[in-house]
Amino acid sequence: MESILDWVRNNTDLIIHYTIQGVLAIVILFVGMRIARFCEGLTEKAFAKKGVDKAVGSFVANIFYALVFAASVLMALSQVGIETTSFIAILGAAGLAVGLALQGSLSNFASGVLIIMLRPFKSGDYIEAGGRAGSVQKIEIFSTELRTPDNKVIIMPNSAIMSGPIVNFSREATRRIDLVIGVSYDSDLKKAKDVLQSVLDNESRVLKDPAYTVAVLELADSSVNFVVRPWVNTSEYWPTYFAIVENIKLELDANDITIPFPQMDVHLHKD
Repeated sequence: MESILDWVRNNTDLIIHYTIQGVLAIVILFVGMRIARFCEGLTEKAFAKKGVDKAVGSFVANIFYALVFAASVLMALSQVGIETTSFIAILGAAGLAVGLALQGSLSNFASGVLIIMLRPFKSGDYIEAGGRAGSVQKIEIFSTELRTPDNKVIIMPNSAIMSGPIVNFSREATRRIDLVIGVSYDSDLKKAKDVLQSVLDNESRVLKDPAYTVAVLELADSSVNFVVRPWVNTSEYWPTYFAIVENIKLELDANDITIPFPQMDVHLHKD
């Protein structure tokens, strides 16, 4: 114990020096983190003010945060006397090893950059990609957040999104509803077509241009199938879809036009 006290007395100045340096390093790291957060928020606000997509602003803000935080760490290490040049070289070598181990994460990062550059979708778009579908909430460095219609949150790796087809349901202002309606062979074909057209004519959300299509698609095994293809605004797709399907059934019933359905005849034989 006495030897420890002697060492402390003999190295008081050194202890004080490194204590001060350590405290300064912690302060630098703390302030750096605060600055990184500030830069992140400032970047998001700047992009929002310019009208840039929210997802893009979030992605760039994350990159700014990572860069400022890394710079703060290097400054803190330099403050306590660690040679940052050699440390950067060590980090480079370690980064290579880590990079090989984290190929998936690097792939996600590269895919995130491609998403920002190519802009296949933006925040708020409803997309289907990687076997999942939902509204885009935000695009981050390694992943993209989707929200499903039933309010589930899906965190999709960016590489999974970019590795296959991306279907964007929201990009175009209009969409076409595709319905196949079957009527009985006993029904009046012309009358059935007139009924289907009248349903579309009476639906105010159906667009006049492009014009809708109502035509005989095929003579199937048990029905004559009509194709019904009206165009609607993308934002009104599902409400219009549900209304048209319901009104078609009601109008066909009102005009005594039968929609065939599978039936099974059961014959009982008594011995």
